[in-house]
Amino acid sequence: MENPYCPIKAEITDIIEETPTIKTFAIKPERPVPFETGQFVELTVPAVGEAPFTPSSDPKIEDSMEITIMDVGRVTSRLHQMKKGALLGVRGPYGNGYPLEDFKGKEILIVGGGVGLAPLRSLILALSNEIDKYKKVVIKYGARSPKDIVYKNEINQWARNKNAEVELTVDAGDSTWKGNVGLITTLLKKDMGINIKESIAIVCGPPIMMKFTTFKLVELGCKDENLHLSMEKNMSCGIGKCGHCRIGPYYACKDGPVFTYDKIKRYHTIWE
Repeated sequence: MENPYCPIKAEITDIIEETPTIKTFAIKPERPVPFETGQFVELTVPAVGEAPFTPSSDPKIEDSMEITIMDVGRVTSRLHQMKKGALLGVRGPYGNGYPLEDFKGKEILIVGGGVGLAPLRSLILALSNEIDKYKKVVIKYGARSPKDIVYKNEINQWARNKNAEVELTVDAGDSTWKGNVGLITTLLKKDMGINIKESIAIVCGPPIMMKFTTFKLVELGCKDENLHLSMEKNMSCGIGKCGHCRIGPYYACKDGPVFTYDKIKRYHTIWE
């Protein structure tokens, strides 16, 4: 029986600097690691440790993956020091992804904040592969400042997709910024061009952003069962054994990390 804690060797084949603190790492595992958009993997940095990350690449590509990572801790700091050709470990994928079959024929609202756009990028690429199967895809994204926007070279391309719209905001603009200034919730209005009461909504970002975005969407009429949250909460083992990622009776690593709001809204710790 294969050891579930034993990672597969993977090589860093490219590194893209997205912002001063965020990089996208392209890795090629020794054997394919197919995943569904929204699932996560555990990355091992030899002699340092491991941490969970959601792939940000197209799930149709199985022999390699891209993972967008912010420098925020011991493992991520060491990752940001690594170069092309360095070796990592990868295990997974784990958890449940976005139920794309349930999204077909509907309007989709995607709301991301900061590096939370990373797992949403994978979702956007998956939707783009079959864009005609969705009534409309609306993307709202917020960053702290213009320099903190990730995937700058791709966002305009997403907006050119048929039936797709993209709108950005920053907390604080500069002399180059011509778009909206304000928190992500300032982009969430009744006149967004979709019927929010019948739409699918997906939210990913820092906990405080997810909290107030969720409250705003519910206020606008989004149904709890149609509101999908990516709850990457203290996941460690990845297989529901360590208990670190418990949300009420659920484990984020095994039962999530994608949950609909109706399943977890009664647990006050979800935003911590």
